[in-house]
Amino acid sequence: MYNIKDIELAEKGKMLVEWAQNRMPVLDKIRKRFEKEKPLSGVRIGASLHVTKETAVLMKTLLSGGAEIALCASNPLSTSDEVAAALVEEGIRVFAWRGETEEEYFNNIRRVIEFDPMLTMDDGGDLTIMLHRKEFELKRVKGGTEETTTGVNRIKALEKAGKLRYPVIAVNNAYTKYLFDNRYGTGQSVIDGIMRATSTLLAGKTMVVAGYGWCGKGVAMRARGMGMRVIVTEVDPVKALEAVMDGFEVMKMEDAAKKGDIFVTVTGDINVIRGEHIEKMKDGAILANAGHFDVEISKKALEEMSKERRRVRQFVDEYTMPDGRKIYLLAEGRLVNLVAAEGHPPEVMDMSFANQALSIEYLVNKADKLERKVYNVPREIDEEVALLKLKSMNIEIDELTGEQRKYLESW
Repeated sequence: MYNIKDIELAEKGKMLVEWAQNRMPVLDKIRKRFEKEKPLSGVRIGASLHVTKETAVLMKTLLSGGAEIALCASNPLSTSDEVAAALVEEGIRVFAWRGETEEEYFNNIRRVIEFDPMLTMDDGGDLTIMLHRKEFELKRVKGGTEETTTGVNRIKALEKAGKLRYPVIAVNNAYTKYLFDNRYGTGQSVIDGIMRATSTLLAGKTMVVAGYGWCGKGVAMRARGMGMRVIVTEVDPVKALEAVMDGFEVMKMEDAAKKGDIFVTVTGDINVIRGEHIEKMKDGAILANAGHFDVEISKKALEEMSKERRRVRQFVDEYTMPDGRKIYLLAEGRLVNLVAAEGHPPEVMDMSFANQALSIEYLVNKADKLERKVYNVPREIDEEVALLKLKSMNIEIDELTGEQRKYLESW
């Protein structure tokens, strides 16, 4: 049972998955162990993730462990139709295609819920939040994982309200996730998405990065590496100070709006770029979003302020203002790195998805003993992923001697 664009795309999808799998050695090691031990035998997993070649390698790893899987997208525009077809041929129930309407998107999440999963895997929280609606009974759900900052924040809000109905592991909070995926993955893939969408020269231009969390740090770092001047906007005084100490200009968005050539929002919040900012922008300003939802750039303001809108490139909408200025919105305000490019490189998703696979195994064994709370990835899993990654890179590190360990443990 599946609902995808075209099953005939499977052969092309298999080649994409093979390319990623050859660059994800940590998951490969876990997959080989799972094949022998079958720790997920009989476990039903409902997943809402970006349906990419890297996600496919994770799904194949879980299948190797004996799991049954239903998968839908976590964004209407992030699915690779070729990969979706390839996963169907692997025996996974896939309900996803690129360009879903909002109604289709949520209907596909419902199809995953109807699969009656024991464990959930989420990216952004939509699956988890829907499962908590009154219309659904949690027949067998024992626990879940969440991949990204936005989703963790939403699920923590559920916990704070006393409404979280099963334990969730915040995979995003693993050191081997956010220090690498959020920083190096987002940094590279956002630049990739902007360049693919616009074919513009970055060197010599000014980028405004809204938000200096780990994703924002990565975007700012990579933009500077491309020869750009970088301005950071923030609401958190500690992060703003950190950006200053890292050598970036920091100012309010109302001031940055006048100076930026390219704007990237990475905050997880709503209406970060609003009408009053758009009014001050240069002719030709480019707006891109790297936060999970398409709410950070006010599309409503762009529509209301402009006299004309037209699509000038595949992922570029041109808005003409009454004074003749043209403002360009990339990827319909959705994740520019997944809509206009291919998302994070396999090498960095290797660690993120290794955390996912091992967290699912952990929940199979421990979920019944956990409270209805949001948990960080256990430290031993984090360290195992790091050691496996180092080993795949032929890097060895020191170990504490008995004397050193005793010294550190003494007062």
